[in-house]
Amino acid sequence: MHGYTADKDAYLKRLRRIEGQIRGLQRMVENDEYCIDVLTQIAAATKALQAVSLGLLDEHLKHCVAQAAAEGGPVADEKLAEASAAIGRLVKS
Repeated sequence: MHGYTADKDAYLKRLRRIEGQIRGLQRMVENDEYCIDVLTQIAAATKALQAVSLGLLDEHLKHCVAQAAAEGGPVADEKLAEASAAIGRLVKS
């Protein structure tokens, strides 16, 4: 079981809302809306995705990484490296 399983419905709801934002962006471009308005909506969708990412990362650290660290060994090292790489990707985005 993954760390986010308990909040799966909330994550899916947020992702569906973001999906709607993206469809709205497509319509804005199709309708030749003002550039700044499109960029503002892109920034909002980006922030929403970042919020989901941070929530999933938090769940991963609390559940998967903490459990692996408690058990120790190479799996713990692997989970820590995996989390570190994920943080690096989020920081770059």
